[in-house]
Amino acid sequence: MTKRIAFLTALEGVEEVELTKPWQAAVDAGHTAELLSLDEGEVQLFQHLDKSSTQRVDRRVSDVAVADYDALVLPGGVANPDALRMDEEAVAFVRDFLDSGKPVAAICHAAWTLVEADRVRGKRVASWPSLQTDIRNGGGDWVDEEVVVDGNLITSRNPDDIPAFSRALLDALSSR
Repeated sequence: MTKRIAFLTALEGVEEVELTKPWQAAVDAGHTAELLSLDEGEVQLFQHLDKSSTQRVDRRVSDVAVADYDALVLPGGVANPDALRMDEEAVAFVRDFLDSGKPVAAICHAAWTLVEADRVRGKRVASWPSLQTDIRNGGGDWVDEEVVVDGNLITSRNPDDIPAFSRALLDALSSR
């Protein structure tokens, strides 16, 4: 059964492979992927600190509802989640998605948005190592593991973890 997956990013600072690889895994599995952002236009993707490609925004996060999707993916990159956590509508969407019980998958620096949404408390969370203090300050248990599934929350550390991250996302979708 085809599922609809939202990928939420800011308009720039998105780590390219953290968007494109899980996206492709979802599409290859027969699911529909949609890019949500803070505004219309194109998202500037990066390979670490260098600009790479762009991807067209499908819908603004302010124009959608949690009920429209079966899962949410939060790609990383440093600037991307930093911008998302400053946007009240994006943070509310992430918070509501986590509260819905539907799968939410966040990789690398994307955990910043989870912290801002106040939804790491009591959760085991993997992320880029520099976020461990933020996660602990938010009440989470930071772990250095390839992929962590804690309830409906799926987290991973970095681009090397994308295969396990994508598998965990697809497994969560198949069990719904």
